[in-house]
Amino acid sequence: MELLLKNRDYVPNGAGGVVGLAGAEEMLALVLFRLTARRGAFPFLPELGSRLYLLRNAKPSQWESLARQYVAEALSGEQSLAVTDVVVYSENDRLWVEVSLDWNGQAMTTRLDV
Repeated sequence: MELLLKNRDYVPNGAGGVVGLAGAEEMLALVLFRLTARRGAFPFLPELGSRLYLLRNAKPSQWESLARQYVAEALSGEQSLAVTDVVVYSENDRLWVEVSLDWNGQAMTTRLDV
C-alpha cells in the first residue's frame, strides 16, 4: 500500500496513522514516485527512478524522444501499466512533462515539472 504524500510529508488520518491509497490512486502515487526520483540515487536500487531531470541538458528538439525513453525506462517494471503518450511542454523557463497511461484499462494522466 502506498501512502499519501503532501508537500513531501505523509498526511495524517486523524487517528494517529497516515492516509493510505488504493487502486488507481495507489498506482498514480507509485508512478509519480518513480518519475520524480532520480535514477541512480538509491545505491541498492540503481534501476529505480527516472532520468527526466536530464531533459534540461538536451536540445529542445530532443526533448520529446528523450522524455518518452526516460518514462518508459522508469516504468518498465510495472506489468499492468502501459505508457500511451508523453508530451513535453515549455513556457518561459518552465519545463514539464505530461504522461498518459493505461492501467488495467483505466486511463490516467499526470503532469510533473522537470
